This record gives sequence, structure tokens and C-alpha cells, in this order.
Amino acid sequence: MTTTHGSAKWQGGIKDGKGAISTKSGALSDYPYGFASRFEGKPGSNPEELIGAAHAACFTMALSLILGEAKLTAEHMETKADVTLEKVADGFAVTAVHLMLSAKIPGADNATFQELAGKAKAGCPVSKLLNTKITLDASLQG
Repeated sequence: MTTTHGSAKWQGGIKDGKGAISTKSGALSDYPYGFASRFEGKPGSNPEELIGAAHAACFTMALSLILGEAKLTAEHMETKADVTLEKVADGFAVTAVHLMLSAKIPGADNATFQELAGKAKAGCPVSKLLNTKITLDASLQG
């Protein structure tokens, strides 16, 4: 078992306030976030992009494990995770995550690749954490 952490600070109101996000590793250290970066496309981070990065990383690592079990090794994999935040009846909710994977895997046929990518989508710990619709487009490069 492993445990790690992230942290956040906040000062002020929802629209004029400012926050800072940090991670145990130091990859983020008091990195700014706030209403403008979350809802208005302004510079800074937001929880949804961090969830997207975490989900893309987790899914891609899970697929690497599953490929290895099938005696395959990726030459290259790149995953983008689009995280949708929407207004719902009782506030806001992450309503969907769409994973887009592009991979070059020598020796893999498309049917096997799609099956293994689907297993990674369902089985990675972040997918299991999220209570939302998760979709996947996976393309195998020649």
C-alpha cells in the first residue's frame, strides 16, 4: 500500500479569491488556481485538469502493465483525458472523462489493442475512483 498527498490553500471569496496547489513530490509548489482559471480559461490550474492528468497517467501505466502481461511492449503511448465539468441541479459535477490514446505497439493487432486498452480503462485505480461516464478512443499507429 502507498499513500501520498496533495494540498491546497485558499484566500478570499469564490470569484476574487486565490488558491495555490502543491504536491508531495514538488512537481507543483504553490501553483496558482482560482475561479478564473477554472471557469474563464485564464492562466493557472484547476482541479479538473489535475484529474485529467492523473487519469491519463494512471490509464497509460495500467495499459503498460496489461501489455506486458500479453508479452507486448509499447514503443510509444500518449493519452489525453478530457474532463467535463457541468452545472447540475445541486451545483457542479464532473460528468464525463474522455480518454484519447495514440499508441505504437510493435506486434499488436488492432483487436487485441482495443481489448487491452478497454481493460486498462476499466481497471486503472483512477477510473475506479471516478463516479462518472468514462469513454475511450484508442488508435494504433502502424
